[in-house]
Amino acid sequence: MIYKDEIENLKKADNYREIYNIQKKIEKYIFIDNKKLLNLSSNDYLGLGTNKELLKEFINEKINNDEFLFSSSSSRLLTGTSNIYKELEENLAKLYKKEKALLFNTGYQCNLGVISSIAKANDIIFSDKLNHASIIDGIKLSNSQFYRYKHLDYNHLEQLLKNHRYKYKNAFIISESIFSMDGDIADINSLIELKNKYNCKLIIDEAHAFGVFGENLCGYFEKNKEDIDIITATFGKALASQGAFVIANKNLINFLINKSRSFIFSTALPSASIMWVNWLLSKKNKILKMQQKKLHNLLTKTNSYINKINISNSKTQIIPIVIGDNKKTIDMYQKLYNNNILALPIRTPSVPPNKARLRISINSNIEFTELKNTFDIINKELKDKIYEI
Repeated sequence: MIYKDEIENLKKADNYREIYNIQKKIEKYIFIDNKKLLNLSSNDYLGLGTNKELLKEFINEKINNDEFLFSSSSSRLLTGTSNIYKELEENLAKLYKKEKALLFNTGYQCNLGVISSIAKANDIIFSDKLNHASIIDGIKLSNSQFYRYKHLDYNHLEQLLKNHRYKYKNAFIISESIFSMDGDIADINSLIELKNKYNCKLIIDEAHAFGVFGENLCGYFEKNKEDIDIITATFGKALASQGAFVIANKNLINFLINKSRSFIFSTALPSASIMWVNWLLSKKNKILKMQQKKLHNLLTKTNSYINKINISNSKTQIIPIVIGDNKKTIDMYQKLYNNNILALPIRTPSVPPNKARLRISINSNIEFTELKNTFDIINKELKDKIYEI
């Protein structure tokens, strides 16, 4: 009965989740229970995930290729690999101007596998307190000591480095570039300075920035990539595919091939997914750049407007509306749902307790007028209900 009791407790706290009855997705819309909604809860930042014309072109071009398969049927270290996997890894390494890349099945498995394998018992990790669950779980699976510094508080990070770095052989500083639930941005200059000052390795997760930022789509810290030791990112967001990758020097990548359990013991990604990513990066770069430009133009207008009405100070495509209380957040979600807008409520464990929020996620194909309407509804509701943000 323990599970039943726990479920009842979740329901009482307005923290119970169910899988939504999503019927289909067409362009920027999503259909739930026969209701057409503007989708503001997707990570499809470049609007490629529902682009049927692009998908048809890809399938028509690749359908007769022997590698166009929907299962690899094996791990990479057995028979679940081919030249197309190596080609994508080589292209990613060239894109980042690093020595080597390695593919993982998901962003979660990537961070989990990288961190848990490289950090040893006599090492130490310093992690931003709001880093993604995959980073936290990777740290927990490692045998290293770790400290979580206050979110974006680099004075606190330095204090921890002063107090503890000298006791350990290797040290790692880990941060996301754009934080997945807050949409705020790490200070890369401070991180690089502290990394050099205290002889640490710097790990940056660019999951929500890859494809969205950077002249070459490499992420928010594209210009700083030479000073970052390990970069992780995903294909499941801006590139509308699945899988993830890590970029580093060849010795570290070779080490991961031999030691990272989430890589070694997983059936490899389907080759069709690998082909799609490579096709986008090599042959459809102009489309990626065009969608990126559209998104940035939309962000300029949107971020100016939300700052004007004072409901968020986000500068990225992730806009949190922090309400705090679970029930009030669900009520706000329902208000938008009734106005044909989907902005799902985010509650613990995705965010800290009493920090429940709507997480507005923008993609290239949404119009500013649609976003303005959304924020006007939220703003009116906040004022009418006198919520404390």
